[in-house]
Amino acid sequence: MSLSVATMPSRPIPPAPAPARGAGFATASLTIAARAVRKFVRTPALIVGGTLSGVMFLLIFRYVFGGAISHTGLLSYVDWVAPGFIMTSGLFGAMGAGAGNAEDLAQGLVDRLRSLPIPSSSIVVGRALADTALVAEGLLVTTAVSFAVGFRIHDGVAPALGAFGLCIVWAFGFCWLFLLLGFFADSAQAAQSLSFLVFPLTFVSSAYVPVSTMPGWMQAFANHQPITAMADTARILAEGHAAAVGLGHPLGYYLPASLAWTAGLVVVCVPLAIWRLRRS
Repeated sequence: MSLSVATMPSRPIPPAPAPARGAGFATASLTIAARAVRKFVRTPALIVGGTLSGVMFLLIFRYVFGGAISHTGLLSYVDWVAPGFIMTSGLFGAMGAGAGNAEDLAQGLVDRLRSLPIPSSSIVVGRALADTALVAEGLLVTTAVSFAVGFRIHDGVAPALGAFGLCIVWAFGFCWLFLLLGFFADSAQAAQSLSFLVFPLTFVSSAYVPVSTMPGWMQAFANHQPITAMADTARILAEGHAAAVGLGHPLGYYLPASLAWTAGLVVVCVPLAIWRLRRS
């Protein structure tokens, strides 16, 4: 006896599988940052090369130019230049973020990460965190060498630690600038070339010499650019009253400006980098 179609028992339709849930923003960002840090560790040349170049430049400024520069007020030249050089070494270290980002794009890593169920913004945030960690390592080495060649702090350990922390914060802001440049470059070499456009700013600033020694027309630019505000903030924190006297302004004059420049870099570059990532 056959059953009609109407009387045949129906089988329950299994529910559709739930879509895979990806990692959250914080987890994805930290995982991507850890991956980039492991790459740095497995490629020692990325760390050693950048660190040694910074040390060599510091030795050149200390022993080659230091004897010819004497207009530093109450501070010796080594005490004047070390805070500025430590700050700019963070800038130079951050330049690698652009080349690294361009390399990840060219090798398809960014495309593979975008295919995962994670927030796309975590890709660039993780990269920025990893590059900032690499910069912090270079700052530690540069600071240690600065003390070895005669640099001394004159306003206590706590303000000097504050200056070091601010150098890392400033480097984080510059990492975003160079990451953005990496999105617009066709290769790692092109990204490196674009990054070096920022290099002249370090010399037309108070990082290595007092602005008062520059021509008048150049002083107007040097006094109103981010490197000067950041270098002078670090200098006053490390050297105290003697640095403030030489600069002509207290800490409250330079610190807000340096933080404003950093915030501006982050506010402008982060949305642009995420937008460029989604369109790449």
